Order: sequence, then C-alpha cells, then structure tokens
Amino acid sequence: MPYESERHVAIESVLKACRLCETVRSHFLSDEAIGKEDGSPVTVADFGAQAVVSRHLAASFPNVPLVGEEDCGLLRRDDNARLRELVVDQVKRITPDQSDHEILESIDRGCGKGGPKGRFWTLDPIDGTKGFLRGDQYAVALALVEEGQVILGVLGCPNLPLDLYEPQGRRGCLFVAAKGEGATMRGLNDAGERRIEVTKIAHPSEARFCESFESSHSSHEHAARIAQILGLNKSPLRMDSQCKYGMVARGDAAIYLRLPTRQSYLETVWDHAAGSIIVQEAGGKVTDMAGKPLDFSLGRRLSNNRGIVVTNGALHDLVLKAVQQVFL
Repeated sequence: MPYESERHVAIESVLKACRLCETVRSHFLSDEAIGKEDGSPVTVADFGAQAVVSRHLAASFPNVPLVGEEDCGLLRRDDNARLRELVVDQVKRITPDQSDHEILESIDRGCGKGGPKGRFWTLDPIDGTKGFLRGDQYAVALALVEEGQVILGVLGCPNLPLDLYEPQGRRGCLFVAAKGEGATMRGLNDAGERRIEVTKIAHPSEARFCESFESSHSSHEHAARIAQILGLNKSPLRMDSQCKYGMVARGDAAIYLRLPTRQSYLETVWDHAAGSIIVQEAGGKVTDMAGKPLDFSLGRRLSNNRGIVVTNGALHDLVLKAVQQVFL
C-alpha cells in the first residue's frame, strides 16, 4: 500500500487520543472546560488529545506540519492553571516521557497554515466537544493532505455503536480510508478491519439523512424543507461530529447535510478532511451546496466552499437540486 507507514502512524495516534478522551470522561473531568473567544467550549480532552497526536506524528514525520484546532493561548493563562495541570497529567498517562513544556509545545505545533503545496496533517482532537460534554457522540479526526488533496483519513468514534440498530451493544469505532484503497471500519479494540460501502438506495423516500445535533451548527429549518422536497419519510439522525460521515460511509444513512446558519460562515479543514475521504472511498460523494468539490488547498478554512452535501452518490444530484431550491 502506498500510504502504509502514514496509515499505521495515523491509526496509532488516533487510538492513543481516544484512550485519553475516554479516560477523561471516566474520571468525570469533562466538566473541566473553558470557553474560547467564539463561545465554543474546550476541555482537558481537546488539549490532551492534540498533544498526544501531535507528539506521535512528529516522531515519525517531523517535517510534516500540523493544522490543528487548538493552541495553548488560553491554557497558558494563570487563571487556567488548574486546567493546564489536568491536561499535563492526562497526557503523561499516555506518554510519560514528556516535560510540561514539551506537552504545551506539542499542542502549539498545531499552528500550521496548510495550503496548496506539500503535505500537512489536519486534526480535530475532539470534533463535537458539546457531544463529548453531554456524554454523546464525538470523534478524533485526523487527515493527511498532499498538494491540496486529502489522501488519508482516520476517524476514532469512541461512543459510536458498532451496529446502529444495537445501541446497547459494543461501542467504539475506527474508520480509515486512504486514496484509492477503499474505506474500512473496526472496533477500537479490535485488530481486524472490514470494508465498508455506502448504501445503494436510489430513491429518496427510502433514505435516512444525518444532520448536526446543534441547530447553531447546521440549519434544521432548511434541512426540514429539503427533506420535504425530496420526500424523505424517515426522521433525521442527529448527532455531533464527523461520526455522521461514518454513518454514511457504512450505509446507516444516505445523506448528510451541513447547512450554513449565516452567510459569512466558513467551514474549517479539520471538520471535514477525514470524513470526506472516508465517504468517498466507501463509494459516496462529497461537495458543497453548489456541487463543487471541497477545496483543502486554501489554508485553515474551506473559503471556496459554502455548506456541505454528503450522499451515497446515487442521490447526490437530487439532493443538490433540492438544496439549491431552498438556498437560491
């Protein structure tokens, strides 16, 4: 496999981060959160997961920059000393051979700018922090971008059932995809992977769609109008994070819509890079609302795209037409 080394390191990085996140949750430390400037929460697990992944990636690929969601600006403040101590403590449980300074530097290593040339990793250490805080769905999302194209994606979803229809069954899924190699899924604690594919549903009345749990992240009102136009009969599957990409990739849903709630909003690269390649390698399609491919070559944001439309491929043109009918 052309990306075997990168794939192995990415998987190990995400598994380490998932272990840290679940430890934080089991010790009830998820309540230790502070607010960022945009009003969104950031927790011990967000910072800790980024430190663990950053450290692991740098050991194998020291010259490949990291475009991560977090930095240590807030964490270094005196009034956040308790949170900083908790982050350092949790990271040392996973990688004990680091100093406090090295842990903070690992987090700040995520300040990469991205762009169209060369390679960079992009990481959302906890995609769906509000879901994490509620004890619901979240994901550790890591992707490798080369010359502006996503070539590898790994999603760790520690709270996601392996079988959606057995919600009391085993939980914890790892989704992996590399360019041209298809998509796979396994349990977080399993060794073997299995290939996954999107559903073959070709009529909207049979389709189930995903959307964000938080209406502030994606317009539920517009989604309901689109569902009505398409004749969707099933209730939406609402959950936080890129777990929704996983739902489409393994066939639990045929559509995922992320619809802007304000004209000026721009998506970030770490919110979609890993999930998009997993769906595409599973046979699905990912575009913006205009039908354009997502452009990961323009830095930290998808500034050339508006909204996200994810489908099993067979329904894509129908869904785009309905989306454009509502937004035009």
